[in-house]
Amino acid sequence: MSAVLQGPAAVTPGLALPDRDAAYWLSQVNVRLRREVSWCWHQRMGRADPRDGSLPPTTNACAENLDWVRYLDQKQDFLNADPAGRYLSDCLTQLGDPPGSDGYWGRMREQLDLDEHGCFVLALALAQRLDSGLAPVFATCMNDLSRPYATLALAQRLWDAPLEVSGVLGDHRLSRHGLLRQHENHEVQPDWQRPLDMPVPVALVLAGLHHPTAAAGFRVVTTAGVPCGETASIAAWRFHHARPKALEIQPLLGPVGADFEACAGSLVADGVPLWKAPDVVMANPDRLLEASTLAWLAGADLLLPEGFPRVVKWLEQLATHAMCMPLRCFLPIHELQTLKELPRGLLLPEVRIEPTGYAERLRLLLDGLGASGTPMHEAVEECARRFRLQAPAVRRLSTRLRDYPGLDADTLFNTCRFEAQTDMGLLAQRVIPRFRLEELILPPSQARQFHEVGRAMRALTRVHYRWGTAKAWNEGGLAVLFCGPPGTGKTMAAEALAGDLDLDLYRIDLSQVVNKYIGETEKNLKRIFDAAETSDCLLFFDEADALFGKRTDVKDAHDRFANIEISYLLERMERFKGLAVLATNRRKDLDEAFLRRLRYIIEFPVPGALEREHIWRLGFPEAVDTTGLDFRFLARQFVISGGHIRSIIFNACLQAAHCDPTAPLPPGKQGQVEMTGVLVQVKREMQKINRTLGNETFGAYAEAVEERSA
Repeated sequence: MSAVLQGPAAVTPGLALPDRDAAYWLSQVNVRLRREVSWCWHQRMGRADPRDGSLPPTTNACAENLDWVRYLDQKQDFLNADPAGRYLSDCLTQLGDPPGSDGYWGRMREQLDLDEHGCFVLALALAQRLDSGLAPVFATCMNDLSRPYATLALAQRLWDAPLEVSGVLGDHRLSRHGLLRQHENHEVQPDWQRPLDMPVPVALVLAGLHHPTAAAGFRVVTTAGVPCGETASIAAWRFHHARPKALEIQPLLGPVGADFEACAGSLVADGVPLWKAPDVVMANPDRLLEASTLAWLAGADLLLPEGFPRVVKWLEQLATHAMCMPLRCFLPIHELQTLKELPRGLLLPEVRIEPTGYAERLRLLLDGLGASGTPMHEAVEECARRFRLQAPAVRRLSTRLRDYPGLDADTLFNTCRFEAQTDMGLLAQRVIPRFRLEELILPPSQARQFHEVGRAMRALTRVHYRWGTAKAWNEGGLAVLFCGPPGTGKTMAAEALAGDLDLDLYRIDLSQVVNKYIGETEKNLKRIFDAAETSDCLLFFDEADALFGKRTDVKDAHDRFANIEISYLLERMERFKGLAVLATNRRKDLDEAFLRRLRYIIEFPVPGALEREHIWRLGFPEAVDTTGLDFRFLARQFVISGGHIRSIIFNACLQAAHCDPTAPLPPGKQGQVEMTGVLVQVKREMQKINRTLGNETFGAYAEAVEERSA
């Protein structure tokens, strides 16, 4: 039953507080304020309170304060003689001792061993939050209408033993536990005159109006008992880490998306609730302190959100304010470097969460999909390998797909791909493949090697997990080198391979990765490979010699760190589970240790006459009429790479678009190119690369080419 403040103890009508302790102390505040108002009428105006709802006017505050001691005996005599003062003093007597309750106010007072003057100061701040009618009363009692708020100076004026209130100044346990705060730099006032404040969620909980989970938006984690490791290890952890006597931060080290909730739930003691702080807590440092205070009030452990880069900064602030708060915070992190700024005395040894492995992902998918997954068991196996999602994400997507009508392998793949989206920021560019395998023209030997790469990627699931090579090769993917002169199709081959294997293609931007500052290149490479760990993708390193060059003799710090970067890159390449394609024009400049780690090295030579003819024929769009072209002559006469051929074709199409639009075209054709126009563009292309062609090279077309290009 709510305790209602009635009669002289109420300013706002109908104010009801479920917590009896809070109601008692708010009655203390209201009665003492009313008694002070009666005294102010007598002191300032020389007459009794007219009891018409008006407040006494303000006077010279300095003179009033200087006369405080002189008026002290008069004030007591007045309160004993004045009917209103005597009545209000009797009300205080009738309030008696605090009733005591099992609410949050009582628990707070017991845990802090809080004395009565501390309770009164806290109640003054609580009254400011709950009783909207008190603002002008505060200002009147302080003899300053510009300060309609509670202060420590007001508390000292109202309390019977003013010296006791001084103990609340500074680093008091009320402020260290986030219950009471004073606005800093408020008009550069001293502590006595700064507004007292209490966070709204804390006020609602202390008053018994809200449960802490509702006040701060906590979510109760219900996964307690789900182990994150061996049962014996969990028991040992609980034995060594009993209920905290001060603030403790328990790091949970795991990959992005790991089941941090299950891990924290397995570590909390029996009967201790685990609450997860909402993401909005991270939007404001004050909210973190509020959340910590509420969790401490309820005796709960607090699980902080995952993936907030500023959370550690806010934990530093929490540590400075709440060193004595007996609270355990579980902090999800992805690398130990995150903890370097936190006070070591607050940190417990990290608990490591292993990434969800292939077998567990497969089990979760099959269990979640139920009967829908049985007909496409091989596709489920492939998804379990290609998309290295953590357990919560696998459960989420498999449950979502379980009752999906007409579920097929494509839907499963696309859903997994969406869940495992890769974000590399500015370090890599997502490339949409433009070419198909049949458009890639290679000599027979290189073509066979190229197709072997595709077959090898498709066989990884079977060979790794059915045949058992995953353990020996660390579930590694493939690293392939494409080497050869410019324009021979290395980039085109990477795009065709990604399209054929249905892999996302990322072109690594070396201008963003390679950094002149020591250690920065290694950090950028780590970001790339960490982001690519979530799902199979094709990482395309163009001009790979800039990254994978030979290690040098150490002459200075730059050489030493450059060698460290190469060694780190080699190690990450070995652990990479997707497909890495490196392209270079200078194979001889690559480090030998790196070449040993490659699964395939494919040379892209300048195409021969037969390959060049295929490139000429396939290069023109289907909507262009090429019946007037002698492809065999073009392939035989001009020994150039496929890149140059495609450039010539494009330029020839651009120029042909200006021909007579009324000329008749075969059905289905939108334009036409003729031999002379193509040969003119051949001549232009050769001039670009400083290669001079004699007229005899153009054979029967020499005169027309000369005339057109003059």
